[in-house]
Amino acid sequence: MVEGPDCFIHIFLSVAARWRGHYKNSEEPMQLQVARIGKPHGIRGEVTVQVLTDAPSERFVAGTEFVVEPASAGPLTIRSARWNKDILLLGFEEVADRNAAEVIRGAKLFVETEELDDGDDDEGWYEHELVGLEARVGSRVVGKVAALTTLPVQDLLTVKADDGKEILVPFVEEIVPEVNVEGGYILITPPAGLFEINDENPKESKDDAGDDA
Repeated sequence: MVEGPDCFIHIFLSVAARWRGHYKNSEEPMQLQVARIGKPHGIRGEVTVQVLTDAPSERFVAGTEFVVEPASAGPLTIRSARWNKDILLLGFEEVADRNAAEVIRGAKLFVETEELDDGDDDEGWYEHELVGLEARVGSRVVGKVAALTTLPVQDLLTVKADDGKEILVPFVEEIVPEVNVEGGYILITPPAGLFEINDENPKESKDDAGDDA
């Protein structure tokens, strides 16, 4: 049993591990969440994906293997990756049909990386400064900041839309280029599919509709 000052550190690391999904010691690669699996698409095992990285063209290529949370759903290896308008669709070697795709719905995808975002520590933001700010894409208000999750590799903002849906937004300069506390908003330049992934009835192209017939 851990006691004394070490007890607090142990609890802190345990909580951080749950947020990140997989805790590893500092000598091993860190694990960075890059996506969350959405709904099945079609009958061939493809799934929609909520992109949580600013480099999707590098992260989602055939042959890439992901660590998955929950572990029972993985690992998963990309078989195919394509865009349907603004939504990324992934096929996995381990997922052959729509039924199997339904089983992994909601799973989180991680990649191992040794790169830490040491960033501009002096320019960080506290959660209480961000919660309640409007989240804007251009001049359009898409929701409000509900929470900030601070992780070792990459922080995440939770944006709550007007319809109650929660969207995870990587808190990096490429995606959140402006934080204006005095003006009461943050500006988001989302990667394709970041907000559309949670639509209940995403529009499919005519070609996709034909494939599903």
